[in-house]
Amino acid sequence: MANVLDLKRRIRSVKNTRQITKAMKMVSAAKLRRAQERAMQARPYAQMLANVLQSLVRRANLYGEGADSATAGDLHALLVEREEKTSLVLVVAGDKGFAGAFNANVGKAAQKFIDSRHGHGTDHCVDVETVGRKARDYFKRRYPEATWEHIDQTYDNGLSHHIEDVRHRNHPVEVTYDRSELLAKLDFVEVDKAAHSIIDRYERSEIDAVYLVYNEFKSVIAQRVVVEKLLPIRKLGSPEITALDEMTEEQKEAAGRAAAESGISLNTPEETAQEKEAKTFGTADVDYTYDEDPAKLFRHLLPRYVTTQIYHALLESAASEHAARMTAMDSASSNASDMIDSLTLTMNRVRQAAITKEIIEIVSGASAL
Repeated sequence: MANVLDLKRRIRSVKNTRQITKAMKMVSAAKLRRAQERAMQARPYAQMLANVLQSLVRRANLYGEGADSATAGDLHALLVEREEKTSLVLVVAGDKGFAGAFNANVGKAAQKFIDSRHGHGTDHCVDVETVGRKARDYFKRRYPEATWEHIDQTYDNGLSHHIEDVRHRNHPVEVTYDRSELLAKLDFVEVDKAAHSIIDRYERSEIDAVYLVYNEFKSVIAQRVVVEKLLPIRKLGSPEITALDEMTEEQKEAAGRAAAESGISLNTPEETAQEKEAKTFGTADVDYTYDEDPAKLFRHLLPRYVTTQIYHALLESAASEHAARMTAMDSASSNASDMIDSLTLTMNRVRQAAITKEIIEIVSGASAL
């Protein structure tokens, strides 16, 4: 059994650890409030953009059951459905740890989905793009990286120059790009660049479908890991969820306890005036007049719609990560307190045993005189 001095050192060490976990919990709670507000502020724009696109669809009769043969042959590339031979999975996780099972749950959901896609046949290929250092590390341990060949050729006696990066697929499942820089600032411009890179690959038929794996955030106790089909677009404003993983009751209780101690509401935030207005924007059954041709506007705004979907997923994933870290640090602080109580009880017993032993020795020595 450890002596009193060793137990005091362990108690002091656990107390120092508890101070760190409490500080991390407070920081995560503060960041959660800001991330939640940022995600809420982005929703009206996404809703209004979807409404405008739906209005353009009705105005120009661009696709759907009512589209005639002339317009059906001129579909936007992002609406065209093909046989899924190559799928792209964009996995959104976090950059840091100490967030409980947040990163592991996202990785497991993505892995399960990749296994299901690859299980359709040996000819079905999957490309994995990661957002967040934890997602990058998770999949680079499991799958090889894609290989590219840089071609730089000169034609017509130096008058023509051709530069191209050619992809050579060696495995059915490969990690293509790491987009961890998107989580650093969550800048819409950077997200737009990454989204256009994915859109270009889809338009060139390099990939036949795009799926987004992330942690959807509604409130602290209403979160779920979802696999959302991003491309091709089937219905505007209605995300196509292909798989999901809900929180367990124990996770909800732990998250609710941590949120209550940090002063964070457990309820889903009520709709703001901007959100209510956004839902009704462009939905009136009237003939809108556009400065530009509706079909031209639709072709221009549809890629922006995809960018908005990815950007909103990043915002919700960031809020979910802070909520998970706050919950994990609250549990760590609680466990540290329990350990301190247990070590203190053990130390008191050891001290009492030592004192009793000394008294017995003194009494025995006095009796022997």
